[in-house]
Amino acid sequence: MVKYGLDYTRCRWILPLLLGIGVIFGIIALAGRGWLESQTLPYVHRASLWESCRRPEQGGEWTCESLMGYAWGRAAAATYLVGFILLVICFALAIIAFAIDTLRFNFIRGIGGLLFVAAVFSIMGLVIYPVKFSTEIELTGINMFSWAYGFGWTTAIMEICLGFFFCCLPNYEDQILGNVKPTYFYSSP
Repeated sequence: MVKYGLDYTRCRWILPLLLGIGVIFGIIALAGRGWLESQTLPYVHRASLWESCRRPEQGGEWTCESLMGYAWGRAAAATYLVGFILLVICFALAIIAFAIDTLRFNFIRGIGGLLFVAAVFSIMGLVIYPVKFSTEIELTGINMFSWAYGFGWTTAIMEICLGFFFCCLPNYEDQILGNVKPTYFYSSP
């Protein structure tokens, strides 16, 4: 990316593309029913960010209880949702920033800062959920935090990493825009 500059068509949209992938992972985490699942037989418990479902035995009908009745459930959902909304805002701002012919590097650094704030909110929700869920809801057998919860953590890690990229990108403004003469490490005879 630095070698060819951001005007190089294939490299210009890498960071907004990665943000878009983070948004997709966040949607999967918000909509997924696999935050917690029974790991062994009998498979009697599954939960999402929004509800906890259990069944009396294998093959029985699921009965679900909303986690929004618990203060910690509302707190976990709200903090993760705020982090996701900030991620969507960063995605929109990144598309706008990279669509402009002359990049505003201070604008890009602001997106990086906002990504760090989004990561803090996402991590708060991802920590509140398992701590309070495992202490306040009776679990049967061996349970595991599953694929949708993993997508939530992947989103949070992407927010942190992309925050670093967006904050560090302005340090290489001259190299990215091609304003620096190349340096060669050999001398002519």
